Order: sequence, then structure tokens, then C-alpha cells
Amino acid sequence: MTMIDDICGLPGQLRWGTELEFEPLRSDGPIVLLGMGGSAMAATVASLAATSRAPMMVHRGYGLPPWAADSGASVVAVSYSGNTEEVLSGVDTAISEGLRIATVTSGGRLAEIAVDRSFPMVEIPGGMQPRAGVGYQAAAVAAVLGSAGHLPDLERDLNEAADTVAELVGAGDGAALVLGRDIAGALEGRTAVVYGGLGVGATAAYRWKTQINENAKAPAFSGTIPEMNHNELEGWRPETSGGFGIVYLHDTGDHPAVTRRINLSGTVLSGKVLRIGDVRSSGTGAMARFFSLAVVGDAASVALAEASDVDPGPVDNLEEFKIMLAKGMP
Repeated sequence: MTMIDDICGLPGQLRWGTELEFEPLRSDGPIVLLGMGGSAMAATVASLAATSRAPMMVHRGYGLPPWAADSGASVVAVSYSGNTEEVLSGVDTAISEGLRIATVTSGGRLAEIAVDRSFPMVEIPGGMQPRAGVGYQAAAVAAVLGSAGHLPDLERDLNEAADTVAELVGAGDGAALVLGRDIAGALEGRTAVVYGGLGVGATAAYRWKTQINENAKAPAFSGTIPEMNHNELEGWRPETSGGFGIVYLHDTGDHPAVTRRINLSGTVLSGKVLRIGDVRSSGTGAMARFFSLAVVGDAASVALAEASDVDPGPVDNLEEFKIMLAKGMP
């Protein structure tokens, strides 16, 4: 199965979440979502769709935020493999603090803990690269949050996201894949920098960055507007920017002031750094809008890999690092 097949399979992954049945997560306070890499991305996407006012954060690191125990936070641990060291560390801390825990995983140590301690668990299909299973993971986390009352229209949100992506990818020749290949062509020989507005746009921009890193085996960067208007904007100069190309992601849910800032950023940087293109979201809900932006980046990352004649699947550097980590090497 190729990465393009995985992209085209995204609608099915999202619809899978509408059929989940599991013990609901009881939550009347803050929620900490534990995750790293693609699992953290999925948790972030699901949290963007939450409509409740409960404080919610994605924790990318060891243990838990220092306020989690005193606030009585609920913990949702997300690890595709079930063996993510940082996530397991957070689960251990949550257990010692007596916090409520739910899990999303395809197996591994996290599944063992969930079964042993009767924690609510969503078991997702295994056998994929975590980044390729982002739809399964996002749908699963959304279902967990929905069970706690934080996504009251879960089925609608997931189906809209699935329908939106299905229309954009078609049978592998849809508008998102065509645009992704066009952007990849313009990015050849350049380092991608992707900007989006705080929230959906910036989250999608980070997905672009990580997909180019893992699929195309190339450096890439992302930034958030309005924050970049206060620092990063100054760093772009014609004499140092020749090897870069900027992509702007526009979300229909952006604050009007953010929309204006994105447009003005492009104007200020005109002639200073190459503007590769603009991508605009479609759909109504946060999940649909995110995936409509992200799927173009997924396609671009695979096209960049093809242009460089590299296999987008293996992640040799990451695997080498995990081996060294497991051996306790300094």
C-alpha cells in the first residue's frame, strides 16, 4: 500500500470513528491529551473540534503538566504503537496521582496497561506508519472527547470531514492531489516554510512540515500568524532567502484580523522570498477544514519524495534514534 493509497483512504478512516462503542470518559474538568508525533497531531485536531469550554491541552513530553494533578484533570493517552516513551511516562504519573485515564492505541504497552486497569480504550487498526493513520487516531480521540460531552455533533463532524476529503482526493486525481503536486514542483530545490493562522491553519501548517520531513526526508518549517508578525517576518531578506519557498494556508474560520495579517504578510514579503502558493480550506467544521488543508500537504510531500527518488515510507533516522534510546546510549 502506497502513501497515496493512505491519503485516498483517509475518508474511510474518519468514518470508522462514527461506529465506535466504548465506555464513556467521565470528565467535568480539564483534559490533558498525551501524544507525540502523528498521535499528538491527531489529538490536536480532535481538540480543535471540541465545542465545550473545558480547558484542554496537548502535552508533548514526559510526565504531566504541573497543574494536572491539583486540577483533577482527565488524561487521554494517544500512542499509535502503544510504546511511546513520553506517553507512557505521563500515564504512569496519572496513575500515581489517581487521575481518570482513557487510551487510544493499536496495542503495545499502553494497551496492556488499559486492559490490566480497565481503562476506557479505543483500539485503532495497526500495521501503518503513525502519520498514515492520522484519520483513525483523530477519529478515535474525537470519539473519546465526544463521550465526555465535548463534541456533541461527533457523527456530523466526522462525516463532514470524510465527505470533504473524499471530494478533494477523488480516485487519486482530485483537486487536492493536483494542487499538492503543483506546489511540490514549485518547491523542488527549496526548503518549504508553511504559515497558517492560529488554530486550524497553524495546525495544518505543522502537519505539512512534519509530512515533508518524514515522507520527503527533507527539512521544512512552519509558523503561526499572528505570532510570526512579531519576529519571524523580519528574518526574511532577499540576500538570505533564495533557498526557501513560502506556502500560506487560509482557513475560513480565521479571525478577520488574522486573514488581514496573512494577506499583509504576503505583501510585505513580496520580492524578499518566493511565494509558492496559497491553499484555502473547505468545509464548515474544524476537522473538515483541517483535513482539507492537510491533505494537500500530504500530497505535496509524497510528490517531493518522488521527485527526489526516495521511498516515503521508511523513517530510518527515527528508527535508529529509537534503537539508541532503548540501549541507553548517551
